[in-house]
Amino acid sequence: MSRIRSRTKKIAIIAIAAALIVGGGGAAFAYWTSSGTGTGTATTGTSTALTVSSSAPTGGPLSPGGPSQSVAFAVANPGSGSQNLASVVVSVATSTGALWNAVPGCSAADYALGTPVIAYGPIAGGGSVSGTVSVTMNALASDQDACQGIVVPLYFIAN
Repeated sequence: MSRIRSRTKKIAIIAIAAALIVGGGGAAFAYWTSSGTGTGTATTGTSTALTVSSSAPTGGPLSPGGPSQSVAFAVANPGSGSQNLASVVVSVATSTGALWNAVPGCSAADYALGTPVIAYGPIAGGGSVSGTVSVTMNALASDQDACQGIVVPLYFIAN
C-alpha cells in the first residue's frame, strides 16, 4: 500500500504541477479590450507675396513705329510652399502702379506692351519662372519729341 500511496502522491504532484503550468500559461494570454478618443492640431501657413524682377531691355532704342525692345523678367516665390502663378500683367506705370505721365508731352499712351510670355502654373517654394514682354513706341499723329531719351517705367503684377 505504501507503493500505491507513493504512486498516488506522485500522480497528484504531477497533476497539480500540470494544472499550475496550464493555469499560469492561460493567464499570460488574458487581456482587457478598450477604446478611446483624443484630439490634435495642425497649423496651416499663409501665402507669401510673389516678387517680380526685371532686367535691362534688349534691342535697339525705341522710336515712333520702330522696332520693339524685349524685357526679361522673373516671378519668384519666396515662400516655402508651392504657389500658383495664374497671370502677369505689365503696364507703363510708376513704381506704385499709378499711370505714368511724369514727363510733359510723353506718357504711357506713347507706348504699347505685348502679352507677357511666361509659363503659368505652380512655382515651388523658393523657385522662380522667367518670362519676357515686348515694348514698342506707338506712332501717334502728334509730336513725340518729349519722349526722346526717356526711361520708360514698367509695373508688373503677378497673380
